[in-house]
Amino acid sequence: MRSEQETIRAIERYSDTVRRLCMVHLKNDADTEDIFQTVFLKYVLSSISFENDEHEKAWFIRVTINACKDLLKSFFRSHIVSLDDVMEQSVELPPDYREVWEAVFSLPQKYRDVVYLHYFEDYTAPQISRIIGKNVNTIYTLLTRSKQMLRKKLGGVYEYE
Repeated sequence: MRSEQETIRAIERYSDTVRRLCMVHLKNDADTEDIFQTVFLKYVLSSISFENDEHEKAWFIRVTINACKDLLKSFFRSHIVSLDDVMEQSVELPPDYREVWEAVFSLPQKYRDVVYLHYFEDYTAPQISRIIGKNVNTIYTLLTRSKQMLRKKLGGVYEYE
């Protein structure tokens, strides 16, 4: 079990990352808060020792993504919450960013994860590869395809890179 000081430090460092990841996956505040508490409870109860800060951050990202996926595939969630209810709940963003967030949210899950980690958390493809557990070339392919999809959704000029 971790000390209070370790826990406070982790919350100060990773709370924004955990919340943003939850919002990308879950798209509502209530579920975000539930997963936020779950992730930090797992941290407090875990005895894992981290090699460095990047290893610790990667652990938080992996645990958060897994917790979100578990919630999304739970029986209760899949049979009670309608897609219309989820779409009505939105992130409070300036109007300029809202269209981009909605485009990212509309991507299939595998693209949404790599876009978030690359553009919002500043991870490189090799780092994302280690976090998600996929081949680095797969990550490059997912990033390329997601950029193409986002260009189409946002009305940008489509060009091959």
